Amino acid sequence: MGRPVALFLDMLAAERGASANTLAAYQRDLDDYAEFLGGQDKAAGCGTPDIRAYLAELTRRGLKGATVARRLSALRQFHRFLYVEGYRGDDPAAVLEGPKRGRPLPKVLSLAEVTRLIETAHERAAAAASSPAEGARRARVACFVELLYATGLRVSELAALPAAAARAKGDAIIVRGKGNKERLVPLGEPARVAMATYRTALAAARAGKEKEREEKGRAATKATGAKEAGANKAGAKEEARWLFPSSAASGHVTRQQVALDLKDLAAASGIDAAKLSPHVLRHAFASHLLAHGAELRMVQTLLGHSDISTTQIYTHVLDDRLKSLVRDLHPLADGEAE
Repeated sequence: MGRPVALFLDMLAAERGASANTLAAYQRDLDDYAEFLGGQDKAAGCGTPDIRAYLAELTRRGLKGATVARRLSALRQFHRFLYVEGYRGDDPAAVLEGPKRGRPLPKVLSLAEVTRLIETAHERAAAAASSPAEGARRARVACFVELLYATGLRVSELAALPAAAARAKGDAIIVRGKGNKERLVPLGEPARVAMATYRTALAAARAGKEKEREEKGRAATKATGAKEAGANKAGAKEEARWLFPSSAASGHVTRQQVALDLKDLAAASGIDAAKLSPHVLRHAFASHLLAHGAELRMVQTLLGHSDISTTQIYTHVLDDRLKSLVRDLHPLADGEAE
């Protein structure tokens, strides 16, 4: 199955603009499927009963209905690809139905909780740090929470922001989202200040690191010539590309690191760490906007949703707002008539 899987993933990337994270998720799902079947070559000849047995195994493992449905979606797309491209003469997944699932309401922080997070982040950033690097890390966390709540960015979008985002003039930044699509996201004053503060702290940390690099470069030139010194310069240039540089293979901070930093901040703020994630702040952004009068279509645009149905998970906020509107403004809402 190795070759068809590779071709399937190539199709997703080329024709649908699937991101690296999406491709990695499909790869994991199909690898697990192949392992269950007993080898990668078994998929080409498997039948509907084999797929049903795999889905039953997922349920036996205790996976949630939403996860099983996502795996089935991956298998449907994969087997449809095999059929259309002529790797097999039928589509064994076409007749299968996924588990019925209700769409859960998103977890949302209250405005008071978000305020507490932001205040704690800035207090920690302002406190004396043990080193410039630690000061930059604290300022980075404050920047994370300000940006996520101010813009509703996906964590993958936040992590991969270019350094140019902090230098952009005006009240907005350009974000590259799912499917490599770009959108303009407004940026409030607190978020801009947090970015500027973080960049100052990062520059101080980078100056110390650059000094170490220069010393290593001089030593490397003496010991092995200019090759290693050139590698040090290349590393510095790569760091300068990203707003949130790191030693990760991508060159920028990972999604996992952002999540860990936010959970640490939640604990310091007296908020259950299990309640906070980058996506929860994205939900807070959308829900709080709607609660204060924003239109659903506008929120759809800001979140980068291609389909309004995705944004409609927030309609419970609109329902509450409409109830309040009727209660407060309808002439007969209090049961009295003239």
